[in-house]
This record gives sequence, C-alpha cells and structure tokens, in this order.
Amino acid sequence: MFRLPTLLICLSCALASVAPVAMAQTDVIAFGEVKADPKEPVEVTADALAVNQADGSAEFTGNVLIIQGVMRLSANRVLVIYKTDETGKRGIDQLEATGDVLLVSGPDAAEAEKAEYTIDSGTIVMTGNVLLNQGASTLTSNRLEVNLTTGTASMAGRVKTILNPDGGN
Repeated sequence: MFRLPTLLICLSCALASVAPVAMAQTDVIAFGEVKADPKEPVEVTADALAVNQADGSAEFTGNVLIIQGVMRLSANRVLVIYKTDETGKRGIDQLEATGDVLLVSGPDAAEAEKAEYTIDSGTIVMTGNVLLNQGASTLTSNRLEVNLTTGTASMAGRVKTILNPDGGN
C-alpha cells in the first residue's frame, strides 16, 4: 500500500509530464469561419497610390481596403513589397499595414497598430495593442499571428481575456 507522501509525489510527477502537452494544445485558437487561399487575387482600394520603381514597392494611403477571398484588411497606409522569382515573374511578397489596422475574416475581427502579411506563407502578424473579437469573446495582447491557410491564430505578449464561469455574458 502507498503512503500518502509517496502517492502525492507520484501524482505530481505524472501531472508535470502531462501539463506541457495540454498547454501546448491550447496555444492555437480558431480564426475565421473558412480557410483562406493566399494565392487568390488581391484587390486594393485607396485614396492615393505612390509607386517606387527603385525598390519595387507601392504605397497605398487613405482608407486602404485589401480584399482577398473572405479576408478583409483595412488601414490608413499599406506598403506593398514585390518580389521577382528566378524566371523574372513579379509578384507580391508582403503587405505592411499601419494605422488603425482592422483584419476581418467571417465573424472574427482583430485590430492593431501594425500588420505584416506574408503572402507565400499565408500568415499575418499583427502587433501593437492587439484586440481580437470572436463573437462574445474579446482578447487583448501585444502580438497576434493568423495563419489564413489553416484558419488558426496564436496570441503572445501579455494576453488578457475575461472568462465567465457560467458561460453567459
């Protein structure tokens, strides 16, 4: 028969070995109702456009709206950085949005000071006073990374939310 201290030590060791796995599974949250395709065309609407031929970039300013499939991204300013592949074909590498950034996909919406969308990986990294709204739930953090191809997101940097024990509002 086990003595109580021995049993407590065994239980503590067992829980310690399981805890990191359980915590790792809760790091990812859903974002958007459907997965997005970063290969879809990118529609841009803005008040003004300035093109820099020297560095291969385009700067959209004033009420900028980016639409790609089900994803909507709006900001005061969006810098489009282009790349050229080995065949000489030119395409979008990254979008850098600043000022009142809002990302919407389905019922989910996130606000931040800045967002960087890397087209090839389908990831958007939002930083600076991030606010994520998902239905009745609201979360805040310093950083939100959204993977559009998997429809998932993760938050880091002083994450805060309010949990209601009875599930109501």
